Amino acid sequence: MTRKFDPFPYLLLVPALILTLVIVAWPLFETFRLSFTDASMRPTYDYVGFENFVEIFQDDFGEVIGRTLYWMTLSVVLKLAMGTIGAVLLNAAIPGRALFRILVMPPWIVPIAIGAFMWGWLYNGQFGMISGVAQRLGILAGPFEFLAYGDSAFYATIVTDVWVGTPLVALYLLAAMQSISTEMYEAAWTDGASRFYRFRRITLPLIAPSIATMALLSAIWTFNSFDIIWILTEGGPRGATTTMIIDTYKVAISRFRYGEGAARAVMILVCMSIFAGCYLALLRGISKRAQA
Repeated sequence: MTRKFDPFPYLLLVPALILTLVIVAWPLFETFRLSFTDASMRPTYDYVGFENFVEIFQDDFGEVIGRTLYWMTLSVVLKLAMGTIGAVLLNAAIPGRALFRILVMPPWIVPIAIGAFMWGWLYNGQFGMISGVAQRLGILAGPFEFLAYGDSAFYATIVTDVWVGTPLVALYLLAAMQSISTEMYEAAWTDGASRFYRFRRITLPLIAPSIATMALLSAIWTFNSFDIIWILTEGGPRGATTTMIIDTYKVAISRFRYGEGAARAVMILVCMSIFAGCYLALLRGISKRAQA
């Protein structure tokens, strides 16, 4: 007996399909189309082929890519390291741990703009707390403007980004740790295993898939981070904190060169697609080893 085709389930998917086409597919198509044009504030534009992509690699965009990857890698590594340590501490059987779990959330809950403005005040050399404390401790001889120099501004933005992203990593890994059966820890404890041994041989292998997943998500969010850098430095000084997102914004919005900005956006999409593909392959490998 042949089953009669029922179109009703497919009709239920039509609104979601239309919404996806309007919100995702159409803007993506327009970005690709504009990347091959010299679109700007002029009412008309011409198709220039791959000229925008050629110009990208003729200027300092290669340096911007390297800076972005370094900024993302350092920030993600610090988030994962501090988030893992934080998850271990929050998972410990200590009095008042529920309160500590609540207190770790404000950096993630507070709007990024407010948090970035707060860090901007902290980095201020004249009345910022960091410079003031460093002077009282004798570390600095006088006021130091952290956001006025290339290296210090670069690492200052990383510190702010780590402050914002670490709570989410800690809570995510905490949930992964709590899914591990306590019987495994009890058996290891009975055999005389130390806490570090239990963490290295039980906790870490079992939460490895969660770490890989969070690393991918955190890398994507960090790579596309705009608010923190723009509020603190606007990509300066002298481009020291200009990442691919900041560079794309400056070209497309500040200079009104929409075609070149679209080409840079396409390059960002390509970089993130390659990065996501590599991470997903790594995640599958980790999952297979964990299941074995």
